[in-house]
Formats: sequence, C-alpha cells, structure tokens
Amino acid sequence: MNTVAFPGVVTALAVLVYMLFTMNAGRNRVKHKIVAPAVTGSEGYERAYRVQMNTLEHLAIFLPSLWLYGYSQSYDVAAWIGLGWIAGRVLYGIGYVVDPAKRGPGMFITLGTELWLLFGGLYGFTMLMMNS
Repeated sequence: MNTVAFPGVVTALAVLVYMLFTMNAGRNRVKHKIVAPAVTGSEGYERAYRVQMNTLEHLAIFLPSLWLYGYSQSYDVAAWIGLGWIAGRVLYGIGYVVDPAKRGPGMFITLGTELWLLFGGLYGFTMLMMNS
C-alpha cells in the first residue's frame, strides 16, 4: 500500500493524542484552580501540564522524522513505527500522571521510535542522494 494515507492517519492520531493531553491539562487547571499564567501550584496539574508540554516537544522530532522516513524508505513502515510512538506517548502520559517515576517505559518507546525514524530517514535520503 505504499501511499501517504497510512502515515497521514498516524499523523492525525498523534495530533489527537496531543489534543487529549492538552484538554487534560486544561481540566486539571480548572480542577486545581490554577489561574493563568501560573503553571505551578498543584502536583496533579503540574503532572498533566508536563505530559502535554513534553508531548509537544517530542512532536517537533516525531512528525518530520515520520515523513522523512516515509518518503525515503517506506510510508507503511513509517506509519507502523509511528503507531509505536503513539503507544509510547500514551504509556508515558499515563505513567507520569500516576507517578512520575513510572514514565520511563513510555519515554524509552518514544525515543526509540524517534531515533529509528530520524536515522532511517537520514539513511534513506543519503541513499537517494548517492543514487541520483
């Protein structure tokens, strides 16, 4: 199926996960009465906020890497790896909200998939340059 449809869906799902984390941070802001622009004051809110912001930070690595890998190697493989990234983010988010010490496995999956996509994309584009 080597088309952009599958990684397109994965991109939309990744953004949806980020939106859900953002809404959770907002819900916790209201619940714990954290008045903007403050971002501290309740551990429950701070955990939700860190999940949101950390996911935003990682989207900046994940999204371009997903598409670089897809274009230069395989859109299907990129999308499957991207689904792993989403699973890692969800695991990270749940772990961090429950107990920040439990965020490790989700972060490990997140970083592993990002490195796979980034270096796979770099390799793929290097091969494209050498073969042209």
